[in-house]
Amino acid sequence: MFTAEPHHIIAIGASAGGLDDLTTFFDHTPTDGVSYIIVQHLSADFQSHLVALLSRHSKLVVQQAEDGMAIHGNQVYTIPNDKVMTVRGHSLYLTNKKDDRSTHLTINTFFTSLAAEYGPKAIGIVLSGLGSDGTDGAKAIKKAGGLVIAREPDGTEFHSMPANVISTGMVDFILEPEAMPAVIEDFVKRELDLLASGIHDEEHVGEIIELISKELPLDFTDYKQSTILRRIKRRVAANNFSELDSYVKFLKTNPDELEVLAKDFLISVTGFFRDSESFDFLESQIIPAIIAQLAPQQEIRMWVTGCATGEEAYSMAMLVSEGLGDNINEHVVKIFATDIDSAALAQAGKGLYKAATLANVSEQRLTRFFQVEGDDYRVKATLRKMVIFAQHDLVKNPPYCNMHFISCRNVLIYMTPALQKKIYLMLLFGLRSHGYLFLGSSENPLPILESLKVISKKFKVYKNQGSHHPVRFDSYSMPEVSYKKLTDTPQQKEQAYKVADRTVGDAVNETVMKDLGQLVICIDQNERILKLYGDTTRFLLQKIMPTDFTELLPGPLAIAYNAIINNVVQTNKGASVTGIIIPEGEQIISVTLSVSPMIYKGRSNGFLVVRINEETPVEATVNNRLVFNEEIYFNQYTQSLEQEVRELKEERLASNERLYSQEENMQSFNEELLSANEEMQSTSEEMQSINEELHTINADYQLKNKELADLNDDLNNYFRSNVNGQLFLDDQMRLIKFSPGASKLINLLETDVGRPLSNISTNFIVETIIEDISAVLSGDAVITKEIETKDGRWFQVMTMPYIKQVSNKTSGAIITFNDITELKTIQQQLDKKNEALMRINADLDNFVHTASHDLLDPLTSIEGSLSLISTIDSNDPQIQEVLPIINGSVKKFRSLISEIAQVAKIENNAQQTELVDIDELLDNIDWSLTERIKLSGAVIKRDVQVNKVEFSKKNLRSILYNLIANGIKYRSERTPVIQVRITQESNQTVLCVEDNGKGMDKRYLDTIFDKYTRLHSDGDGYGIGLYLARKIVHAAGGRIAVESELGVGSKFTIYLNS
Repeated sequence: MFTAEPHHIIAIGASAGGLDDLTTFFDHTPTDGVSYIIVQHLSADFQSHLVALLSRHSKLVVQQAEDGMAIHGNQVYTIPNDKVMTVRGHSLYLTNKKDDRSTHLTINTFFTSLAAEYGPKAIGIVLSGLGSDGTDGAKAIKKAGGLVIAREPDGTEFHSMPANVISTGMVDFILEPEAMPAVIEDFVKRELDLLASGIHDEEHVGEIIELISKELPLDFTDYKQSTILRRIKRRVAANNFSELDSYVKFLKTNPDELEVLAKDFLISVTGFFRDSESFDFLESQIIPAIIAQLAPQQEIRMWVTGCATGEEAYSMAMLVSEGLGDNINEHVVKIFATDIDSAALAQAGKGLYKAATLANVSEQRLTRFFQVEGDDYRVKATLRKMVIFAQHDLVKNPPYCNMHFISCRNVLIYMTPALQKKIYLMLLFGLRSHGYLFLGSSENPLPILESLKVISKKFKVYKNQGSHHPVRFDSYSMPEVSYKKLTDTPQQKEQAYKVADRTVGDAVNETVMKDLGQLVICIDQNERILKLYGDTTRFLLQKIMPTDFTELLPGPLAIAYNAIINNVVQTNKGASVTGIIIPEGEQIISVTLSVSPMIYKGRSNGFLVVRINEETPVEATVNNRLVFNEEIYFNQYTQSLEQEVRELKEERLASNERLYSQEENMQSFNEELLSANEEMQSTSEEMQSINEELHTINADYQLKNKELADLNDDLNNYFRSNVNGQLFLDDQMRLIKFSPGASKLINLLETDVGRPLSNISTNFIVETIIEDISAVLSGDAVITKEIETKDGRWFQVMTMPYIKQVSNKTSGAIITFNDITELKTIQQQLDKKNEALMRINADLDNFVHTASHDLLDPLTSIEGSLSLISTIDSNDPQIQEVLPIINGSVKKFRSLISEIAQVAKIENNAQQTELVDIDELLDNIDWSLTERIKLSGAVIKRDVQVNKVEFSKKNLRSILYNLIANGIKYRSERTPVIQVRITQESNQTVLCVEDNGKGMDKRYLDTIFDKYTRLHSDGDGYGIGLYLARKIVHAAGGRIAVESELGVGSKFTIYLNS
């Protein structure tokens, strides 16, 4: 049964070695309303026979897809060899391979379009093959809520395609091909049962979310219900439950299934440089912009949310590393890669990836950033140290801050609008001024759009314009950390004491500084705060999570600090400024700022100690003491800044010139490398595609070779078992093949193959084989002759053309010898018996004619005597009583003699045919039966559609006369109605005579045409009429049939060959 919209669509991807998998799969497929679409790697020039091959293995309708073809249930569609296929709505669409850039990824292309169109009703199967085609498509199907099945890699020589899909963790079942149909049938059935019974049970869904939150803990409360329901429904069907309530009970007692379900909620679809055009845009526009705004030694901070197994984070690290180039060591790069899935993070931290996962990584990057480990690739340490993986829940945990770049792609689409707004505000808070936000193609930052500048609408890149929205951090919790109580060991106790001592020391320092009214800050060479002692609220500005010490200094302190810092760094001696006026609440206070190098073990370690207090600086540690004059210091500070700006401009111009020159050289070199790389990549892809196609073609050829071998075996066995002789000749009459039986008729040896047949002698008395072969090769169809051998045996020799199917032309001849000796002997015996019978029949005919003639003379004398007796003694009552009886017997005897004579004339009359006018013949019969018609009141009806019939006129009259006369004779009490109908059916003339008389018992219908058979005792006759009718019809090559029912009537039908 076909359905316009199939329940599910099953897409099957196969490459090298996949033909055996497909035939095995379809040997076990049921008819359950689903559709199967096969996407196989094929060469554009290869003519596939997949439809014919699969039709032998399935009851389903197998056909090759056409552009715009509608999809129906219980049908199988195969991809044409030179096309790329996609699905839209309920139809298949084809494009030429040469017009598609990803012809070698036809499976990915179709799987991805199927996932987009059919979502949870999509089922993807990956069978044997080389390469990684199908991996990204399987991820798309899984993400859409569909089912993914891969064949067991250990069971096939070509295992890389299924192995690569399995390595993604997206596969639901790993099975042999013969086991797949049963799993699919059960899955589809349970999905339909769940759909029919309804699964929108919010109470149970809420219970499942609460159970996950309690046990794992992961909170999916604000995730979209449609996504959650789709994942739950798939797991319910996969575990063979028909009700949600039973599945909830199962979850409560099976923590493993609870983890699997939660992992299903956390579908991690990622890849290196996924959506390559977006990453090209980042590489060319965003990364250079970020690097350009960096200060010397400034840290680069990025955050990749929902990083899954780390591919996107490492992709960003590669872009940054390439963007920094030789300056890589001048900046610390920190890329925070976070996800809620701890298992995915563990895999990401290893940095170990399958070759298929790195398909989008160029050969140059592969060499630079990865090292080979067996069949896999591991991220090099230089790249690994740039990425920090951490478990982080966007819903619960506070954001990472001061970021140059945040990527949050395809994470928010699974969340409710309220939760999306909360996370968008959090991401905005995490961005530094002029930082960049990178989103997925389906995500739209409407809640924070007024604070962003759209850099690329196409690639979803936005820039923070500097405004901030307040974020309530009381709605977040810190990442949960579990602690274990350690067994006390001496080493642990010593460590515990060290921690306690250090904590006490810090507390003492802070207490002393507070009592003295001082603030002490330790900073590094980049002016980042390392440690603070004292009250920061009195002297410093209050900002959230600052990274630069100078950002915390109010105006006068900043001027004083910048006035002395250069001198401190250059001379490595401390300096201080007194009399700095700053506000403290509603009061004005005078403070001293001191900057001294940090001394450790008698030597400066490059760090600085800054002290701020209300009183005069400690004289023992400060060598240079200056009185603060805001105007003087401000002018000095301004001149210093102007000088610094001039130097920076000169340095920038010089750098620009050098960079411009290098850029021209590098651009030329880079273009050459890109061109060579593209050619190499294209060649590699083409080679891989060709290799896969060759494997597919080879599998097809192997199957054809097996079929040819089987046919050859059949032919050899046929020749070996053929007792009759048979020869195969080419168009030059050279011997190609012969059967053993032919060697008895023609003196053949195995070495005669290839010789002209005219050079080989035969055992026939009269030989015309060569002439017959020449005639057949010249255009005659088939020549059949009977030839006698020298030992007296007879053979039927049939010579026919050998026609090749491809060209449909005669390319040789086939000669078949059939031994007809026994048939010939029997035929001769039959001929002799026929001659004897013909003589007997002739004698019998002569006897009948003579006897009938001889019997009529005494019969005539008897009739005359009876007439004389009746006149001589007409008054004698006894004579008058006997005479009618004798006269009746004489008439019957005369009628019998006439019918016997008529039997003898049938065959003679049959040979005397003519074009008989039916109406004229029926008129003659009506006239002959006039008296009977009047006495009975019979009605004779005619339906003559054929006016003239080629037949013996006397015999045809005899047949119709007997049938019409019988209809009157064996009439019922009703008025006799006799219908005579003559029609043409195909190549036969049909005569039908139907009456409404007494009818006949069906038990006797088989005997009524026998000689002297009578079913009704009343009425005259000897039972010869119907016998004569059948004899006449059979003699003419026709047949007669009867239908009858007691009390209803009879119908006689005669079929005569036209």
